[in-house]
Amino acid sequence: MRTILITGPGGSGRTTVAAATALRAAGEGYEALVLSADRTDTLGAALGAETGPAPTPVAPHLTAWRPDPAARFRDDLTAFQTRAANVLDLLGATHLDTEEVTPLPGAEELSFLRALRDAALSERYDLLVVDLPPTPQALALLSLPEELRRYLRRLLPPERQAARALRPVLGRLAGVPMPSEWLYETAARWDVELAAVEAVVADRHTAVRLVAEPGPAGADAVRAATLGLALRGLRTEAVVANRVLPETAPDTWLAGLVAQQRKTLADWRESYDVHPVAHLGRDPRGTDDLAALAVPGADTRPITVEWPVADRIAEDGVLVWHIPLPGAIREELDLIRRGDELVITAGPFRRLVPLPSALRRCTVAGAALREDELRIRFAPDPDLWPRAR
Repeated sequence: MRTILITGPGGSGRTTVAAATALRAAGEGYEALVLSADRTDTLGAALGAETGPAPTPVAPHLTAWRPDPAARFRDDLTAFQTRAANVLDLLGATHLDTEEVTPLPGAEELSFLRALRDAALSERYDLLVVDLPPTPQALALLSLPEELRRYLRRLLPPERQAARALRPVLGRLAGVPMPSEWLYETAARWDVELAAVEAVVADRHTAVRLVAEPGPAGADAVRAATLGLALRGLRTEAVVANRVLPETAPDTWLAGLVAQQRKTLADWRESYDVHPVAHLGRDPRGTDDLAALAVPGADTRPITVEWPVADRIAEDGVLVWHIPLPGAIREELDLIRRGDELVITAGPFRRLVPLPSALRRCTVAGAALREDELRIRFAPDPDLWPRAR
């Protein structure tokens, strides 16, 4: 299945572009599903058909789905209370009724990620178009599976399950209940589910498209989004320049806006595959308006983003890790080595990256930003590096 992730600054029209992209794919014969994270039915307004918590056909070959995070959270909490009933009773905890439960912070994001996974693994569709939240929230959402998996492995290391036969004995000695089997099973299940979401996002047939209005604010948003996506190992496939104004006479008040858009489009074309979408003079409503938008098609180029390690030991005595970071600024970069991980900060974005196995036996010898690429030099540690025979 092809997956197209669509995001952009708030108010850029990303939901409309997502709906138009899915509609065009459906017209080309794809079985398309458009999935929206929006709480309000902006997607339904664009399509001219109501959408909700169940996948709903809205046009030939086109299905729309806007999951209900509150309902899913209530179901998950009910299942949790059932599995943990013995421990909760031991602690004297009061069970929560379904009617009194409201989603906790982060529950909506997890619910949407699980819906994304379910949709991507479905065999009913050829194409999944994902209407992500505005870029800052979208980047946090896309980083959530990796971060949660790291936390789970720290809090409940899988290797500790080997001692599960000793937990009742240890519990009696310590006088407190030890983590039950269901806790490790739940952690393992979550790890599998989060890994599946990571696999969907990182798949070479998953494309990321940014939607923005051409202009100074849109240019800044695209630059920041490209850097944030690159740090996650994702590359922007295309920029959809939305609401492009028609050329106008130089003496009209629109001339300045047109010139501003023209300059931004020229700048974008130097770095991105740009698709201008003309302003209709109104907010698009219904399939006829969506069909009039010249959004890019569903065919996506397979993309493999690599962070290669170059062997320059013979020449310079180092290994060089090449990390593409388009738009990064030298003064806003920071690196910290923590064991077998590298903490990379680029502007407002941060990621903990596991070191490739060869680099774990090295020490950081320096770094430089060149041609939108972070190049980190690693010198082999004599105490850890295999000795030549």
